[in-house]
Amino acid sequence: MKVYRARDLAVKKLGLKEVERITAEVREEIARETMEANLSAIRELAGKTQVEAAAAIGISQAQLSRTEAAGDHRVSTLRRYVEALGGEFEVIARFGDRALRLRDV
Repeated sequence: MKVYRARDLAVKKLGLKEVERITAEVREEIARETMEANLSAIRELAGKTQVEAAAAIGISQAQLSRTEAAGDHRVSTLRRYVEALGGEFEVIARFGDRALRLRDV
């Protein structure tokens, strides 16, 4: 079974310039405000397939699929997932207008 990346399919359908424009627009939106996303959306934003993400984490594709579908995650699981996709993981606690970055979690 051939695996296609979402970006490759988008380029084929929309063209490289349009995909780059949309990607830049999304990155600007992320920079402006915090967006909400589930794990599969984060993986897709990183341009990874389940197979690629699973290999980076060191688990099977089936395990990754179950992790993405789960409703409750350990902090350590989320950290491994995000870092395997090339991101940085932070936990922020908000109290009104104060935001505290939690360390050692």
